[in-house]
Amino acid sequence: MGFPSIKKLKAFSLEPGTIVSEKYQIINLLGRGWEGEVYLIRELSTGIERTAKFFFPERNVRDRNLRSYARKLHKLRNCPIVIHYHTRDVVSVQGHKISFLVSEYVEGELLSTFLERQPGGRLSPFAATHLLYALATGIRCVHGLGEYHGDLHTDNIIVQRFGLEFELKLLDMFYRGSTRKEYMHDDLIDLIHVYREALGGAKYYSRQSEAVKYICCGLRRGLILKKFRFRAASLPAPGNDAHVGDACRRSAAISIEIPNPRISIIWLVGKSLCSVHGLPPRPPETKTA
Repeated sequence: MGFPSIKKLKAFSLEPGTIVSEKYQIINLLGRGWEGEVYLIRELSTGIERTAKFFFPERNVRDRNLRSYARKLHKLRNCPIVIHYHTRDVVSVQGHKISFLVSEYVEGELLSTFLERQPGGRLSPFAATHLLYALATGIRCVHGLGEYHGDLHTDNIIVQRFGLEFELKLLDMFYRGSTRKEYMHDDLIDLIHVYREALGGAKYYSRQSEAVKYICCGLRRGLILKKFRFRAASLPAPGNDAHVGDACRRSAAISIEIPNPRISIIWLVGKSLCSVHGLPPRPPETKTA
């Protein structure tokens, strides 16, 4: 059987040991998505391991998606949860140039694999809510810079460290065009889906506490968007982004909030953590006239 038409290519299936662009060696496949495949590669000249995303031609006409993705990574370079862009390169397949984007490789474990290793394939409410907290603070930085992720799920979230808190990285981001509020809304919905999946999914949902169900809203989009709403975080002016990551972590202007009263999801998660342990939550600070 011949190699599939380049325009209909749905998988590269690059074997470990394959040399691409005379610069990199394929180590293994990390993941596959709508836009392409992500591989762990080794730079031949230095031995440094990196991540390469190979774009399917029909998903990357005239390199439009690759350029947008690279610019997005560069714009978000000071967000702690986002990987760092390195360079762009090309490889020849059947005489056609296939573009790929090289970025930093972060050691860790896919969240989906991490969850499978947990007792019962799920996290406790306490641990799952810590996970939600880490994801929400990470996405807050992305939204604060006027961007969105676009495809949050357990197969593109890397768990770097887990102890008293989670340290996470996002393996991939999806380009859907210029930022629109609905794309940020989709990120919020995805956060809640990941949260419930970490708790064991539908099988265990009926057993969860009211604090957990208050956040999940039964996964009903309308209820989630009614309960939580967005506004941009307070960040340094453009061109002064050296401390964007710190500003996002410290900012009191959280990107996801609850109206009446305006309580951030970050405070809500803290409240839920207290509820899980039967501790009285500390109320959010309010300004008095």
